[in-house]
Amino acid sequence: MDWKKIKTEERNERTANIDTLSTIDMIRLINDEDKKVALAVEKEMERIAAAVDVIAAQLKEGGRLIYCGCGTSGRLGVLDAVECPPTYSTDPDMVVGLIAGGYNAMFRAVEGAEDDASLGEKDLREIGFCDKDVLVGIAASGRTPYVLGAMTYAKSVRAHVIGVTCCPGSPVTQAAEIAIAPVPGPEVVTGSTRMKSGTAQKMVLNMLSTGAMIKLGKVYGNLMVDVKPTNEKLVARCHRIVCAAADVDAETAGEALEQCGFRPKTAIVMLRLGVGAEEAKTLLDQSDGRIAAALERGVEHGAFLS
Repeated sequence: MDWKKIKTEERNERTANIDTLSTIDMIRLINDEDKKVALAVEKEMERIAAAVDVIAAQLKEGGRLIYCGCGTSGRLGVLDAVECPPTYSTDPDMVVGLIAGGYNAMFRAVEGAEDDASLGEKDLREIGFCDKDVLVGIAASGRTPYVLGAMTYAKSVRAHVIGVTCCPGSPVTQAAEIAIAPVPGPEVVTGSTRMKSGTAQKMVLNMLSTGAMIKLGKVYGNLMVDVKPTNEKLVARCHRIVCAAADVDAETAGEALEQCGFRPKTAIVMLRLGVGAEEAKTLLDQSDGRIAAALERGVEHGAFLS
């Protein structure tokens, strides 16, 4: 492998003397480099949008979103996956993060795991990966055998395969049905892809999961109306969401939430249409969980929209 041709391994001439700078100048330089990340991701928007459409369609049909990566890339996938249930009340199996080396690799490097392509296929087989699912292979360098092995297997079962890398033209982009490849440029510390490359990948994964959840009706306006109230902060957030979406005071919002088992979407439909919890739930079920459609359906059936 010619490492000189891998963009994530290039040396950044702008930071060649970073070790001699004052602390504030060092931090300014890192910040200046970080500013380039969003612009690099911006160039990939059409491909990100195409990937969101694929993911949302498969999730709606009962498929799963599976992230697969190694090291920093794998940890970013796991992070995005584990935050979906509390944020959007998804089943923990709907969005899954796989990392080379398994659970322990989240906290300590598992040497050699990323170099074994067969482990990528093995991990997918163990979770019953099938053609209804979507695989997102994440690899900053675009060359990680574990990720490529998983992508190859996913393609063999005719599943949708998306690649997220910071190296256009790499094997990951060639293996992907949709290749997302922002190029934030050489790292501040040569080869430290947990920095700009990691930030770029996290931005992309945030867009993929958030975009899919919005299309599945888990956001109303810009409110996370499917949030799961698993702690005091999230309980308070549920109250604020219902207050804002239904234009009611805290006491009214709290009463509605109590009546529907603290499901913000149901409470909002109840208050907006003046119906009970069961009717609100039925309207949501008939509208694929989308509040706007449920409100429209309720009005069509004679409810009064507040």
